[in-house]
Amino acid sequence: MVYVTGDMHGELQRFKSPALKKLRKGDTLIVCGDFGFVWNGSKAEQRVLKKLGKRKYNVAFIDGVHENHTLLQNYEVSQWNGGKVHNISGRLFHLMRGQVYNIDGKTIFALGGGENTELDSENTNIADCLPSIEDLYEANHNLQKVDYAVDYVITHDCTGVVKDFLNMDNNIYNHLYAFLNEAAKIIQFKKWFFGCQHIDKVIPPKYVGVFKEVLPLD
Repeated sequence: MVYVTGDMHGELQRFKSPALKKLRKGDTLIVCGDFGFVWNGSKAEQRVLKKLGKRKYNVAFIDGVHENHTLLQNYEVSQWNGGKVHNISGRLFHLMRGQVYNIDGKTIFALGGGENTELDSENTNIADCLPSIEDLYEANHNLQKVDYAVDYVITHDCTGVVKDFLNMDNNIYNHLYAFLNEAAKIIQFKKWFFGCQHIDKVIPPKYVGVFKEVLPLD
């Protein structure tokens, strides 16, 4: 089965939750951005990544705004379940921006990145947080190949529909925000999961904010 959860920010304790202990061999856990375990490249960090890659289930994460994007880009690009990934270690993967995957018979469109207005660490480059125009061209190209129809959408940032529902300020407008709003209109999907708001909340009609909960896609 495929499960989804929210931002981890490098908190190893999250992997000790009772919900994750229920995952079985061959299952996949998708993290909706701000994974945070690829951070400083230290030997201690490499040991943690190796342990995560040896878990009985796959761990696949999209990037958020609190990541070391430079380190992520240093990993070799490979193919996994029909889309491009950075294979971090063993069964630990970074789902690259704008890819469509087929995992356990489910088609999943994944798009990491988001708006970061504050430089919170020397390891985070604001310019790298926001997907590039090239990333969005790649995303559109991959969506075209599946006729803009997938089972699930996984993003870090959220759409205008979500922000309106949460009474959020919509003054920030960029090319990612424009892309997400248009994608929400043209993509056929069952559910759209996002992580940026640090909430566990269902937002009608098809949006789901995830943070601490571990939810099955279905």
